[in-house]
Amino acid sequence: MSVAGSPRLWLAAILMAVPIIAQAQPAPALHLEIVGSAQPAVLAGTRCDALDIPDAPARAIRLTSGQVQLYAVSQNNRVETGPDLLHLTHRCATVFQGAHNDDPAAFDDRAWITTPWTPDGRTVWAIVHNEFQGHWRPALCPSKTYMQCWYNTLTAAVSRDGGSHFTRSLPDSIVASLPYQYTELPPGHHGYFNPSNIVTYGGMHYVFTFATKALAQQEGNCLLRTQDLEAPSTWRAWSGADFSVAFSNPYGANAASTPPTDHLCTPVAAHSLCWPVTSLVRHAATGLFIALMQDTSINGGVFYSTSNDLIHWSGPAMLMPAVGLGVWTCKEPPPLAYPSMLDPDSPDRNFETLGDTAQLFATRFNVTACRTGLDRSLIRWSVRIGPATRFRELP
Repeated sequence: MSVAGSPRLWLAAILMAVPIIAQAQPAPALHLEIVGSAQPAVLAGTRCDALDIPDAPARAIRLTSGQVQLYAVSQNNRVETGPDLLHLTHRCATVFQGAHNDDPAAFDDRAWITTPWTPDGRTVWAIVHNEFQGHWRPALCPSKTYMQCWYNTLTAAVSRDGGSHFTRSLPDSIVASLPYQYTELPPGHHGYFNPSNIVTYGGMHYVFTFATKALAQQEGNCLLRTQDLEAPSTWRAWSGADFSVAFSNPYGANAASTPPTDHLCTPVAAHSLCWPVTSLVRHAATGLFIALMQDTSINGGVFYSTSNDLIHWSGPAMLMPAVGLGVWTCKEPPPLAYPSMLDPDSPDRNFETLGDTAQLFATRFNVTACRTGLDRSLIRWSVRIGPATRFRELP
């Protein structure tokens, strides 16, 4: 967890607050199984500074050159590159950084590129996990406590040079924002967090984001979609009946013209998607979507759920036991965070699809003398995937 002056684990902070909802749901229509032991995900390159750590779920795109870029970034936004997902080198060049703006209305403080997507291997659109960290501003956060003064928004950025440099999408970069200003919220961590991969379905782009409880906004996984990644304001959220929820800039000139409740998402499948969705991909053979989640409790793990329409989801099934950082003790294996699944052989430029094998990526917190700190590694496991009713027949 974060304290003033040190990097934070934003996903773990959210996950710790999410209880599992016990209710019987259909089993997943696919069976996923770990094969073999963990391997290092990055084969070459050195750590570039203290904040150069895997601090978000792994995402990948394929460029026009054929090179792969993998994003598992910290707020300094450095990437891995290589000929494929199994042969990656870490790069020290920073491709994007938030401006550390002291004004919450700027939506430009600390920023993580968490969801890159490219139509052509050169232009790269990205959704950015954007934190306003009020604990650095005592006038706004007298407690100086990170978790009590955290205001989160999804914004947009774009690269025109194959991911070498990103800039904010202006004039309006907001993808999803609460309709409440920073000072209107009680102490806590509030907003839309942790966007998943983008998947394309029926001519639309879809992404999950996790909402914490904030006044009238209910906690859970919100599903967003757009036809036009170039226009951040075109993203719409699920209302419980359709994709009709437009987000509102609470600092905008027209913010008071409609009630805040018109601009809040309705979480999807709360009894099935019990924790934040960290990865969203599609199994090519069956057309089924697979969502990964992590229960970070002492008896938790990496879980998955399946869907044929992104709205209705199976109950979660465990892929792998894993302990979260917040409850880890020396008796347990090293804690894990940020699970995501990618198929190195996917023909899709954005690795939206999986075959019958894939790689599970995660961040491992390395342990020294029964302590964890800034020493983290990006690791991966092989995964086998198949229809649940026929899985034992797979080679």
